Amino acid sequence: MRVSEIEHAHVGGQKSVVLRFLAAPMDANVRGYVGGGKILEWIDKAGYAAAAAWSGNYSVTGYVGNIHLHRVVNVGDMVEVEARVVYTGRTSLQVVCTVTSHNPRDDVRVTNTQCLLVFVAMDADGKPTPVPPFTPEDEWEREENERAQVLTAVRREVEEAMAVQVYSDATETCRETLRFLAAPTDVNWGGKVHGGYVMHWIMTAGKLVAERWFHGHARATYAGGFRFYRPMYIGDIVEVDARLIYTDGSEMHVSVWVRSGDPRGTELQTTTHCTIVYTALGEDDHEVPVRPWVPRLPEDRALERHATDLIQIRSRLGRSQPHQH
Repeated sequence: MRVSEIEHAHVGGQKSVVLRFLAAPMDANVRGYVGGGKILEWIDKAGYAAAAAWSGNYSVTGYVGNIHLHRVVNVGDMVEVEARVVYTGRTSLQVVCTVTSHNPRDDVRVTNTQCLLVFVAMDADGKPTPVPPFTPEDEWEREENERAQVLTAVRREVEEAMAVQVYSDATETCRETLRFLAAPTDVNWGGKVHGGYVMHWIMTAGKLVAERWFHGHARATYAGGFRFYRPMYIGDIVEVDARLIYTDGSEMHVSVWVRSGDPRGTELQTTTHCTIVYTALGEDDHEVPVRPWVPRLPEDRALERHATDLIQIRSRLGRSQPHQH
């Protein structure tokens, strides 16, 4: 990272990492600010650093979720991405990541987003390996530790609901598919495609669908959960398939699937999935209503019901604002 500084809370089994850097012009999107995709890249890097530092091993991203994107980051802002281990299983670690930013000239700090990441520690043979147990030491850590266990149960319920859904070509919805080769510059520390880049691709495809449907500017405001099912390799052909599944007021819910495989073959395997909520914005950046999506085909109607079911499940999480410490 450019102009970056890494701080560790402990030596040997450290539980927190802070990345500090300036948001650069090349981080901006076409609207001139740093969007959700780039912020998720930063989150994945900080989360990995915390997971690897605590476990002492290479760690892979399994899940990134419950992401409320409260504020954008402006070019030139000083950004801090703090990642803190809050829970451990036998081979897994859960990390809370908080992104804050401020203009260096006024030092008025804002919290941009906070989310939970799940990593799995790997040994030298690429197999899951045990991690040191985490014991919370203060009130913030105790609350996050308990919340991590609640979120684990909610994730299972969401995954059960997702497992019975069908995504085929039998649809009339707004849909876009991006295809490209995974480049050497997309590599992570383990030689595979960086999870942060995959999330950026997902956000890009989702935004394309939302803005095509709205015919205007849409900003990502929530991501329900990025699930990483298998690794992606440099040179793979990548397919990012995004479709609108639900609208409500100014919100557009977009489901995105990522598949990849050897370009010499014919079969692509699912690597990642996420549902993202985009908000339609008018010229003054205030929320405006979008035309409703009214599904007619059975698959489209089923996915609309699925979207409303997910809203009900996630409403039990009970927190939309960052937990300060």
